[in-house]
Amino acid sequence: MHLRLRRMAHQVLVMAVAAVFAFPLYWVVVTAFNSHGGVFSIPPRFVPAFHTGAFTYVLTHTSWLRYMANTVLIAGSTVVLVIATSAMAGYALAELRFRGSSFLFLMTVGVMMLPTQALLVPQYAVALHLHLLNSYAIQIIPFAASTVGVFLFRQFFKSLPREYWEAARIDGVGHLTYIRRVALPLARPAVATVALLTFIASWNQFQWPLIMTSSHSVQPIEVALSHYMQTFQANWRKLTSAVLLALAPIVVLFVLLQRHIVTAVAGRDSGVNR
Repeated sequence: MHLRLRRMAHQVLVMAVAAVFAFPLYWVVVTAFNSHGGVFSIPPRFVPAFHTGAFTYVLTHTSWLRYMANTVLIAGSTVVLVIATSAMAGYALAELRFRGSSFLFLMTVGVMMLPTQALLVPQYAVALHLHLLNSYAIQIIPFAASTVGVFLFRQFFKSLPREYWEAARIDGVGHLTYIRRVALPLARPAVATVALLTFIASWNQFQWPLIMTSSHSVQPIEVALSHYMQTFQANWRKLTSAVLLALAPIVVLFVLLQRHIVTAVAGRDSGVNR
């Protein structure tokens, strides 16, 4: 009986903490779907009224679709490049035997400790001299490699049985073909995790594109939200509608990939029989 009460108290506590963290997002939903007068009503309305006028205005009277297309292009290209570079680097550090591999891995992981803000000035100078400012390239190329991705792929590839590579080698398969046809299909949880983390990081980029770009034609959605804060000012319905439209792709992607993410984080075998 005592153990059952403890479990119930634990569940109540978890639900209470979850409610506290979820309420701000819920309030954004309520505000976005509220009527114009309902946003400022006292007492406040805690149930969405499902008015979609603000969403329609954002989609039809702003450059939202242009910003969204820019963000999809930037995030999608970054994900593809990160998976390719991380898989090859992780495979090299996990399977290839060469002098200094451990030191190289430690140096790669050590990059994560560098504060990005400390590198902005030299990075801006490099981008300026390479004529990359105000382009898609400056928002994609610097993020084409990920230390987190290299780490995750290295750890996963080290768990693969060595017999797989030996069998592929007997068949005359090279390293790149082995990665593409054998290692990556088995590394679905790692691929899903790296893809989601990279997509979220790229989708939420604000400081970098704000500094490196000034043209609205290449800027992503997060920079657009800062413009909308000035444009809409106290029109909270339109602003929260824009926020929800920017958040929706990340939520959908997380729901689709959460099973693979849990598998990768938990370090499970992911279908490989040892």
